[in-house]
Amino acid sequence: MTWDADKLAAIRAKYEQAEVGAMHDPRFARVAEKIFSGGTRTTPWSGIPTLLDAPALAPGAEGYEALQVALVGVPMDLGITNRNGARFGPRALRGLERIGPYNHVLDVAPVQELRVADTGDIRFRSRYQLEESHQDIEAHIATLVANGTLPLSVGGDHSISGPILKAVGATAPVGLIHIDAHCDTSGPFDGTKFHHGGPFRNAVLDGALDPTRTIQIGIRGSSEYLWEFSYDTGMTVIHAEEVTGLGLPAIIARAREIVGDGPTYVSFDIDSLDPSFAPGTGTPEVGGLTTREVLELIRGLKGINIVGGDVVEVAPQYDATTNTAHAGAQVLFEILSLMAFSPALKP
Repeated sequence: MTWDADKLAAIRAKYEQAEVGAMHDPRFARVAEKIFSGGTRTTPWSGIPTLLDAPALAPGAEGYEALQVALVGVPMDLGITNRNGARFGPRALRGLERIGPYNHVLDVAPVQELRVADTGDIRFRSRYQLEESHQDIEAHIATLVANGTLPLSVGGDHSISGPILKAVGATAPVGLIHIDAHCDTSGPFDGTKFHHGGPFRNAVLDGALDPTRTIQIGIRGSSEYLWEFSYDTGMTVIHAEEVTGLGLPAIIARAREIVGDGPTYVSFDIDSLDPSFAPGTGTPEVGGLTTREVLELIRGLKGINIVGGDVVEVAPQYDATTNTAHAGAQVLFEILSLMAFSPALKP
């Protein structure tokens, strides 16, 4: 294509007097009409911050039962084994001002195209009782599941996935796509089985998780000896060291094969990312995934029957740049984008 005066004139005629927000491509016009209001867009630095800038809607409020997806904060980190602080994860993700609105790879503006809201944080009866907190989480998520609303949670430490899965898989075990540095299938220690190193072992034993429909991606570090439960029950483990050789397309195909068409939960631990990308977490492990790899991996799951998801272990006080929270919020946005194509989404 050669650029000349005639082409310039044609482009000027098409675009020079364009109205604010006017798009010629139907794909972009569909998004723009949902974003622009009165010739402007909402300023990202104003108003009350919410997860993904979604509307705020408290449980019991008008429209709550009609939600297709509920964004839920779970500010609890009583299950950590190393550095605490993931209780501040939901607040850190709410404070970010530029996530979305359009996912150009999946071609969806999920906040605008779904009935979705930030439904606030789970209220805990005690700030000290871990097992009681897990009961609070399970009860809260169970009300969403009973209503047909997909839960998308922000932790908090990874122990929150155990009670969430008990609620999501209460009637039949679900599959799992788990992106993490650790398998989190350890047994009890220090007097309890309720810690962030064992939620998926607990979920299998509770009958809520099908280990043969579980894939764990990005596993690495010095805790391999703790994960025999994963192998013994038939979980598929993809170590971080294998990612380069296997390639992401092959890993995506394997994940899709393992979970099939059945109901599937997606759990993302921010420590799956290399600490150079996400230093703000309690158990960093070098040699991890890159942000680009994670985005490609998640986007490759379009059409999976997703019934819930979470992003966990963002501990912002160890991250002076906010990069960790930004990465966590972007993954939250990607999982929400996937939910727009899930067969589990209520009409």
